[in-house]
Amino acid sequence: MKSRAVRVWDIRVNKGGKKKTYTVRWIVGGREKSQNYATRALADNFRSDLMQAINRGEAFDSVTGLPDSMMAAKEAQTWLEFVQSYVDMKWPGAAAKSRASLVDALATVTPALVRDLSGRPGPGELRRLLVDHLLPPAVRQSDVPPELAPAARWLRRASLPLVELGQAATVRGALDVLALTLDGRAAAVTTVRRKRSVFYNVLQYAVELELLDFNPVDKLRVRSTRKKVAVTVDRRVVVNPLQAAELLTALSYVGRRGRVRKGERLVAFFACLYLAALRPGEALGLREQDCHLPATGWGRLTLVDNRPQSGKRWTDSGEAHDRRGLKHRADAESRGVPIPPELVTILREHIDRYGAADDGRLFRSERGNVVAASTYSRVWEEARAFALTPHQVASPLAGRPYDLRHAAVSLWLNAGAPATEVAERAGHSVDVLLKVYAKCIDGQEATVNQRIGDALQGFGG
Repeated sequence: MKSRAVRVWDIRVNKGGKKKTYTVRWIVGGREKSQNYATRALADNFRSDLMQAINRGEAFDSVTGLPDSMMAAKEAQTWLEFVQSYVDMKWPGAAAKSRASLVDALATVTPALVRDLSGRPGPGELRRLLVDHLLPPAVRQSDVPPELAPAARWLRRASLPLVELGQAATVRGALDVLALTLDGRAAAVTTVRRKRSVFYNVLQYAVELELLDFNPVDKLRVRSTRKKVAVTVDRRVVVNPLQAAELLTALSYVGRRGRVRKGERLVAFFACLYLAALRPGEALGLREQDCHLPATGWGRLTLVDNRPQSGKRWTDSGEAHDRRGLKHRADAESRGVPIPPELVTILREHIDRYGAADDGRLFRSERGNVVAASTYSRVWEEARAFALTPHQVASPLAGRPYDLRHAAVSLWLNAGAPATEVAERAGHSVDVLLKVYAKCIDGQEATVNQRIGDALQGFGG
């Protein structure tokens, strides 16, 4: 039933949840309609479309509440167009790594949601097109390179209408694609879960906008291929204090470049990971003014910044490292970490020798930039080869810089520190701490075996 008795009200701002939402409300033939949006701009656009239809004298459908022109647009919207609008909605509030993860998932599934048209480009070509030119908002306005222009035209023509995602076979095929790597092999379990979560949330957004009647994933009986994902730290990666000291010493002898070896400049950085259990991004954000370093006794670090490396295309600043608050903390909330005299001494010596950047950062490249993950990872590989035995080098022991943090938390727990205090220092919940980090230190097995052996004295005659 059609009606021209339409009235559109002002946009209502909803402040009850974690984020504001905006509701467009209108009435068609006595039936009240509403549509929620995550941003004011989206709500304004939708309301403007309604007002223009009224001014043109269009009749509105009393069931959907939409004029004929908007009904046609709803049915004609393609999956590619919709995911671009979804990315636009998510982008402003997302961390740089979350943006990269979002684009990665959508670049995987979008080539699967197409019609079977001739001239299909190769998978690598389509992925490059989506990641570099069609999905991130900042690059969408630039011209597609000539070599990718045919692929862009093909994808825009072939992209399925969004409404076709209500079909089970279409969605099932997309879920199958998300379980594979680009070369057709099975993807890691955690990768599959992450990408499927993005896909589900995109479809849920379509339901929220009433572009789909329901989330089609909810209607599928998907055969479970879920494998158990390791959530605990492999105890084989955890170094003991002697091994950690040898690794820190080895850093002074590796990464040679110019007068000062790269490893020498990073000794204090790695010491923060082991002696204060900092995440690499937290150590990179550490400033001189955040450090209380007395001449004797324990000191204290007040962490306020996190500089995870994400890539220039994903950050608002255009820098390779994002600027974020601390993980699991509210914006601008700090975390205090008491540090032992050994780390106080190391940091004092680092500041005396290398100073600090203009903004106070302790750890920087020779040019003053944030130290790249590839740089400190390469130096760490050299230090492992220098300090460890060939057997240990071939093992997972301290295979990544982050494993120093695992070793620190394990050390604190095995020293008898209360889990609540360890969780506070490490920036975790107690539940996550006990689930993930409660592991023995490498080198204690013999001691434990001796104690058990003593207790078994007399067994077996």
